[in-house]
Amino acid sequence: MLARNRNAIMLVLCLSLLVTAGCRTETGEQTNQLKAKSNIASNQTAKPVVLIMIDSIINKSLLKAIQEGRAPALQYLIKNGQYYQNVVSSFPTMSVTIDSSLLTGTYADRHHVPGLVWYSSAENRMIFYGNGAKESLKIDQLQVFLDAVYQLNQVQLNKKTKTIHEELAEKGKDSASVNAIIFRGKTQHTLNVPPWIAYSTRLPEHINVTGPKWLSYAALAQQNPKNDWNTPAWKKFGMNDEFSAQELAYLIKQNKLPNVTIAYFPENDNTVHRKGPAELGGIEKADQALQDVLNAYGSWEQALKSSVWIVMGDSAQSYVYDDRDRSIVDLRPLLNRYRIAKLNESVSSEDQIVISTNERMAYVYAIDPKIALPDIVKLLKNEKKLDIIAMKDGENIRIAAGKSDKMFTYRPGVKYSDEYGQSWTLSGDPELVDISITNNKLKYGKYPDVLARLYGAMYSHDGSYVVVTVQPGYELIGESSPTHVGGGAHGSLHELDSLVPLIVSGTKTRPKTLRIVDIKDWILKLANG
Repeated sequence: MLARNRNAIMLVLCLSLLVTAGCRTETGEQTNQLKAKSNIASNQTAKPVVLIMIDSIINKSLLKAIQEGRAPALQYLIKNGQYYQNVVSSFPTMSVTIDSSLLTGTYADRHHVPGLVWYSSAENRMIFYGNGAKESLKIDQLQVFLDAVYQLNQVQLNKKTKTIHEELAEKGKDSASVNAIIFRGKTQHTLNVPPWIAYSTRLPEHINVTGPKWLSYAALAQQNPKNDWNTPAWKKFGMNDEFSAQELAYLIKQNKLPNVTIAYFPENDNTVHRKGPAELGGIEKADQALQDVLNAYGSWEQALKSSVWIVMGDSAQSYVYDDRDRSIVDLRPLLNRYRIAKLNESVSSEDQIVISTNERMAYVYAIDPKIALPDIVKLLKNEKKLDIIAMKDGENIRIAAGKSDKMFTYRPGVKYSDEYGQSWTLSGDPELVDISITNNKLKYGKYPDVLARLYGAMYSHDGSYVVVTVQPGYELIGESSPTHVGGGAHGSLHELDSLVPLIVSGTKTRPKTLRIVDIKDWILKLANG
């Protein structure tokens, strides 16, 4: 029974930790979004579209892996397609929020998935989709499992914001999801927890969800009956690149590949977290899995003739200094005048503050109505490593920074426009968020699309809270937060966390802009032909 319980906990962690995530570029390298205009022809013959998300793939590392001959499949797709180094991710740069943006074409203010860890005022509890074993083991495992596998897709993802799977189904088109975090669609599916684990835990044996026509989700759902080899405990119960590759290859060989397939290769993320953004091993492993997919066509040339290929990252990662005392920023001492809610206790009426840390970003909630957000901001400003400290102030978003007297406020408006056609009203010092202004035109610097992305987080869910991010090289922690000292982390608005590569092969088209929120509409156009 002890071994069963250990494996059950491991399954819960593997399934919930699937949602943990986040190209590293040289500082100052900027994206020229104005050159990335959509040129989709209305009479184009539709081919199946396959989007493969390689978790935390980084432009600089990808190019180095290709140069060293360690990524031949990715090199082939780039050589026979288009390559974009700097696609802007969502915010927070954590997989649950990013993939919600990918599938809905919206930022968090519309899809309502605020991050990997957040506090629900409606339920008066902290929401954890899985954020490291140490933190997860302090929380009700059944709740972590249900939040990550069921609640995320079926409840918390805004039902008024349609996913790409839902829109395709409404148009009479089929789609597939392979190990993707966000998969909500219109087809009923049953996820099956292995009976021996359901028997030895409180986990339900069956979970009913909606998804696309074809749904693969590790040990809980698979298309390929011979893919069990990739689902044992030592292979993270199917949360691995090879499981995803074999599911894709099966759909191809069985001639079941639908109009759109979204597949997730998760392993590179953990590799980069442990060894840092320069590590190439995860890219090499993802490329080997991609080779298996392309080989399912008989030849790589036939793969390009038969389908449209989109390979991209969700977020990047920035290096965390290898000196723990230097790199880790603990928010609790800054706020120790307040009673901070504990992970292993229910949020009580005596608690005043909730800290929800997402690696290099955090939400700080004032759950005591007597606590004013400006007072929290004043305390947080004592930490010089915090680069953005933001709160809502009426209709405005007010931004400060650690050890700085500068202030910047903004809201949607008409006076200033950016390169994405978005309009804003500004006041204060835009240098706080590295924005330059010429003739009422905004240009973003090291925080790409910062106004819209931060606005998305500030209006992603109900509550009175402050959003903070930390400078490159550092990581935020609360109680039992995972750390990545000497490795990589993400979560912030900084370009080192926010810019990812995009490979497009089998079509000469591209998204309207180089942002993840514009990928959905582009794919829908590709699928419609």
